[in-house]
Amino acid sequence: MTQTPEDAAGRSREATGAGGAASGTSRAGRVTAAEVMDYLQRHPDFLTQHPDLLDGLKLPNRRSGDGVVDLQQFMVEKLRRELQRLRGDQDDLLSNSRDNLATQTRVHRAALALLDAKGLTNLIEIVTTDLAVILDVDVVTLCLERSEGLTEPSRMDGVQLLDRGTVDQLVGREHEVLLRDEVTGDPVLFGGGAGLVRSDALLRLRFGEEMPQGLIAFGTRHPGYFDSGQGTELLGFLARILEHCVRSWLSSTR
Repeated sequence: MTQTPEDAAGRSREATGAGGAASGTSRAGRVTAAEVMDYLQRHPDFLTQHPDLLDGLKLPNRRSGDGVVDLQQFMVEKLRRELQRLRGDQDDLLSNSRDNLATQTRVHRAALALLDAKGLTNLIEIVTTDLAVILDVDVVTLCLERSEGLTEPSRMDGVQLLDRGTVDQLVGREHEVLLRDEVTGDPVLFGGGAGLVRSDALLRLRFGEEMPQGLIAFGTRHPGYFDSGQGTELLGFLARILEHCVRSWLSSTR
């Protein structure tokens, strides 16, 4: 166990005795400068083991004559800057971890809500109303490409019909998701909520060979909320859950 200056001071006071020659300062339980110096001399690696202490110390410049560079001072300052950088990286890592955990929790709640739907109509209502609250976004819509036999919904808010080929045109034939950090909301995708959208996420939905493909679209008023560099595993998981639920309810109504 590493000995501290307080431990050294305690032994010094015990050696001199409570009524001995120890100074009034030591008798009061305070560490003197001489005791600190003595401790550091006997433990030259103390600051190496506790580099965070350097951040609050004021060290004197060592003067060795004109034109001589103090490398020790330079190294101390470098260590201080490195320590500050590492602390910043640590704070960023902790913040990102908390954000990722919060996002994971929201997506799991959304998945459970979809699985708890009582029917296809109720499922669509959950997608277009509840998911926006659960996922902390402003708008969520379900978009389907037009096809023969698919009639346009009359009173189903949040369901948008797209021209055939729109999904491939937006997302790309070889991609399943599109994240846009700054965009003007498209009424074709978001309907009456398009005016709120400044950043969006579009995920392809495949319901089966005989069904048209579609999108689930998430929109938020905060530019940069979605970014092409973000991971899409959780949103992709949610899209697969939605596909499964739609196929299940469609098969049960046949």
